[in-house]
Amino acid sequence: MQKILIVEDDSDIREILSFNLENAGYEALSAASAEEGLKLFTPDMGLILLDVMLPGLSGYQMARKIRTEQGSDVPIVFLTARTAENDILTGFSAGGDDYISKPFSVNEVLARVKAVLKRSRSAGHTSTGILAAGPLAMDPSTGKATLEGRELQFSRKEFDLLALLAGSPGRYFSRAAFIGELWKDSPYVLDRTVDVHIARIRSKLGRHHNLVKNRSGFGYYLDSSYEIDDH
Repeated sequence: MQKILIVEDDSDIREILSFNLENAGYEALSAASAEEGLKLFTPDMGLILLDVMLPGLSGYQMARKIRTEQGSDVPIVFLTARTAENDILTGFSAGGDDYISKPFSVNEVLARVKAVLKRSRSAGHTSTGILAAGPLAMDPSTGKATLEGRELQFSRKEFDLLALLAGSPGRYFSRAAFIGELWKDSPYVLDRTVDVHIARIRSKLGRHHNLVKNRSGFGYYLDSSYEIDDH
């Protein structure tokens, strides 16, 4: 039984979500704040439904802690009435996998939870072959990536995006291609979402950031003959 963590300060919404998720066959845990949610969080969580506007730490801050301090790639779906472009990009930059806009129907939540869980199980993790590009090695079967022998902490979406590039070195991927492959079930993904994820990936690659490049009019690609940037 997959565990779903609900972090929502509205008690009515919390109870409705918990009741319906449990009826759908999930184990639902709930918290009224990000601080409480972090105490309940365990690495075996299937998914987190996370309100953005919370007392104390915000949903964005909680997501960043899970991604950076916990090093977890558990799918995070934000629950929010804030769907302006900058808010959406902030959520994806914090490590979110999807958005559900308030007010929402229970059926919508159940459908999106099912879709995100299915996507997280299958996207980029079915191959058993190691993907290698220079000092970068990626194992899609485990979601582990190393650079010069040092393990990198990528979110699930960052890993899957980089794995697409590493699986076809030199091939161009447009933003639409990435969205169609990795976010096809989400209505809130913007072209700039891809750019945010690429920027995070290149930052984590450090002096090897030139491994991932962009050619205007063509898209992003992995350049196996890149030059190391020591500056």
